[in-house]
Amino acid sequence: MSLEMQLLAWSVVLLIVHIAVQGAFVAPIKGLKWNAGPRDEGLPPLGKYPGRAQRALDNFKETYPAFVALALALVVSSRTGGNGALGAEIWFGARIAYLPLYVLGVPWLRTFAFGASLVGLIMMLVRLLQVA
Repeated sequence: MSLEMQLLAWSVVLLIVHIAVQGAFVAPIKGLKWNAGPRDEGLPPLGKYPGRAQRALDNFKETYPAFVALALALVVSSRTGGNGALGAEIWFGARIAYLPLYVLGVPWLRTFAFGASLVGLIMMLVRLLQVA
């Protein structure tokens, strides 16, 4: 299995971790009844850490579709390896770092991690578009 496919599989674990962290912060505040209900009343401000966990999850969901598409496109087009694989590793590592940096409120390193994840995506895209 290519590195890109392995990271794609592990990225699902990372998505689940984001969801679990967000849930762990929000559920105690809102309670089980709210968590299990339809949430028709909306979500008032969550507070510092639950809000950060929600925003980190939202941010992950902004770049995740591009990662999935690029990883699959690299595999389908037989362009795995090289800078595309390195880009996938950079994206994955940066996204791992991003969650605790955001929740803990570390401003510049968090921004660097987000930027690095974008660089990883660009590397994957360049590899995909390279002329053979």
